[in-house]
Amino acid sequence: MPFFVRWKPDFHMVCVWLCVVATSGPSLVFSDEKSDQQSTELTAVELVLDNQLATRIERLWQVTWSRFYSPRTHLVYDYLSSYESGRELNHLPTAAEVQNQDPNECGYGTGMEDCMISAGVMLSLIVDRHAVTQEEWLRERAKQVFKGVQLCATAHGVPGFLARGVCDEDLKSVYPNSSRDQYTHAIHGLWHYFHSPLCDPATRQEIRQLMSAVADRMRAKVIAANDYDSLRLDGTRDTRGISRMWNVAGHEAARLPMIYAATWDVTGDRKYYDWYQEYVKPAIEQSCTVEENQPTYAFLQMQASLEVLLRLEKEGSLGPKITLTMKTITLRMAKRAESAGNRGESLDLTKLCTDWRSTAGLSAEGSYRPVWYCIRESGEAALAQLIDQSSRFPRPQQTALRDAVMRVDPDRVSSNGIIYLQAAYWKALRRQNESP
Repeated sequence: MPFFVRWKPDFHMVCVWLCVVATSGPSLVFSDEKSDQQSTELTAVELVLDNQLATRIERLWQVTWSRFYSPRTHLVYDYLSSYESGRELNHLPTAAEVQNQDPNECGYGTGMEDCMISAGVMLSLIVDRHAVTQEEWLRERAKQVFKGVQLCATAHGVPGFLARGVCDEDLKSVYPNSSRDQYTHAIHGLWHYFHSPLCDPATRQEIRQLMSAVADRMRAKVIAANDYDSLRLDGTRDTRGISRMWNVAGHEAARLPMIYAATWDVTGDRKYYDWYQEYVKPAIEQSCTVEENQPTYAFLQMQASLEVLLRLEKEGSLGPKITLTMKTITLRMAKRAESAGNRGESLDLTKLCTDWRSTAGLSAEGSYRPVWYCIRESGEAALAQLIDQSSRFPRPQQTALRDAVMRVDPDRVSSNGIIYLQAAYWKALRRQNESP
């Protein structure tokens, strides 16, 4: 039986109010005076959850740090290949393999291809958790994640280039091909961290320097002569097209102006404002017409980009367009959450990934990827909705999020999709706490 709850800043646990909710079973619910129709108007909400859910989230947090995180690189890696203590990340490539670009120039399939995406999600997660719980020890956790971003920005010696991840063996080898997705999540997470009370003055200055380097490199490389490609580590073109930052699809159009806007916001340097203004209007116009067949992770990155732009454009003429676009994406993501949940019911979510050197591993040809992404997509779909502050997170979606969390066994989960589930959970709680 669920209870109305509020987080008490001085407790590291859920404090239960004796307000029993008349439902058929445990649930994660926003309630208001209106019906549960798919209204997109922001309403006052009261979060309802049960201790079982809170306990599961805490276990997933512990597993994130004990199994997916490396204290050597301060990075969260993509999947596990063993549940044996100390062997969880044995599949990660050696320095020689990374230097030889084995198996490819992005490190796809190796487990270190999405570290900057994960870092951005982790920073957002930690900032939201702290806003709810006021746990002071989260300050060190946020700093550890930031150190991972710093390493990806500096290990290779090329200012402004964000590597996907860094080799855990030598702490310096990187795959040469990054992507706009890595930059999007990393900058979004840094922006949230910068504005959080968890971030001290010295770290804020480091963030200013890091983001300025990224924005300056974007300005120098993302030009017509390069087909608006941000280029690989060695300055050559990305042949996959995943580093192009302009003249892109609708869901990608806001990425470049977001990077400039966020950098202007944290530095106050007028040049970044001018660069952001140069791109923002056509980007928002293009964002209004987005094809539906994009993957869920692409829509989450779109929402993250629009969130930053909306914060800076709220009083301007672009604010209503951004808000409407985000609402449209929110409605689409509700369907994605339902679809991921349906798939999760029939998959073995305890499955481990096999070694990429000798098997299909994480590739689309293997049987593991649907398991890995199902967990992640459930979190992505919920988080994409919750980023949109102007829309309700309706009861069916709260139930879907709760089910996705409870479907995962913390002791036998190998997908880093658990960080997306946690991020959605804490953003839901934060929205509840900050509602009037």
